[in-house]
Amino acid sequence: MKIAKRVLVYGMGLSGQAVCKLLHKHGVCVSFYDDENRFGNFFNFDKEPTRHHYDMVVVSPGIKVIGNQIISHFVINKTPIYSELDIGFMFCRGRFVGITGTNGKTTTTSLVGKIFSEAGKDNIVCGNIGLPIASVCEKAGSKTYLITEVSNFQLELSRVFSCQTACILNIAPDHLDRHGSMAEYVRVKRKILSNKKSQKVILNFDDEYSKGSKISKKNLYFSKNILNKGVFIKNNAIYYNKTKIISLNDIPLLGEKNLENVLASVAIAIANKIKPRFIKSAIMSFKPPAHRLEFLGKFNGALVYDDSKATNLPSVEGALKALNGGNILILMGGRNKDLDFDDFFRKGYKLTQVLCFGEAGQEIYHSAKKFNYEALLFDKMIDACEYVKECAVENMIILLSPACASFDEFASYAVRGEQFKEYIFGQGKITQKD
Repeated sequence: MKIAKRVLVYGMGLSGQAVCKLLHKHGVCVSFYDDENRFGNFFNFDKEPTRHHYDMVVVSPGIKVIGNQIISHFVINKTPIYSELDIGFMFCRGRFVGITGTNGKTTTTSLVGKIFSEAGKDNIVCGNIGLPIASVCEKAGSKTYLITEVSNFQLELSRVFSCQTACILNIAPDHLDRHGSMAEYVRVKRKILSNKKSQKVILNFDDEYSKGSKISKKNLYFSKNILNKGVFIKNNAIYYNKTKIISLNDIPLLGEKNLENVLASVAIAIANKIKPRFIKSAIMSFKPPAHRLEFLGKFNGALVYDDSKATNLPSVEGALKALNGGNILILMGGRNKDLDFDDFFRKGYKLTQVLCFGEAGQEIYHSAKKFNYEALLFDKMIDACEYVKECAVENMIILLSPACASFDEFASYAVRGEQFKEYIFGQGKITQKD
């Protein structure tokens, strides 16, 4: 396909690198810029991008848009700005299944991919889950489904990306430091809906923002409560209208949040005409991705869970409801995303201790103390883990559920989770998970 002659790629994470390779392959003159100085000596690095003319700018999802002078420069000069989603979409012949939401995207995307594979449908699991669309777009044939985790960062600057099936799992306060307001965050999330009559739209009937995203008789809703039509729970099982899909006892995932993920996955599969037997088989054999309320094993008799992916308060609340225990020692901290911890602590969750660490540690500590929780403040996560190893006892639950981004100490939530595992299980009496 034809594309602009001179393109600037802004941001050299995995997405930016994939875009550079794809465009270069098609004969485009590609330059790139990144806020980190370590790329300064690379070939085609543009140290002063605002001094040069470009036909198009592609902005990686890791780049903050609001207040960005470089992006503002190109907007003022009416240079077309696209996201990595757009570029991958432009070069792809496949069918996109887009999944977004504040929580549950990765688990749902992974499960949907497994269901499609079980049904024999050619698919590629990609997007925010770790595999940029630009790196796989040309591998897809006309009958390939691209099961795509779509983040708000990816949607923010998207112009042409569209998917045949779109799902909004839920929308709760998150990334307000990036978008400036809840209204803007919701607007960005809803960009996944193309308003094309042919688009299949999956919405969460139990979530105010998801349910209200689009008014159409063709919407397929899912709910933990009985619906007149849709995917819902009845008699301890998931149903699609009058058809039983799977008993709740056969679902290996833990907690209400994961139950929502399963309901959404069933609805997406139904919308794409996958038979119930394939859906049930895939769910029963599914193992959740790491760092999402992952049971790591026992340390000195205490149960240890890694929920490093919980980078906002609704995720933490979901974890606590799933564990449903009274003797929980929780580790919280990292970089706050303009979330109000008072809203969380005033709900009165049963927590034995709150171990606070990182940039937001002091803020979390003061909020916890305000609501009479026993809280301790640590400089870094490793310091909190050393304390955990000293006080871990039988029947205690140790939960890393930070409610914050990882970027004050770690490159990602995954790195944070792996470090947590290493810190806890480096020494002491260990019983690894089965």
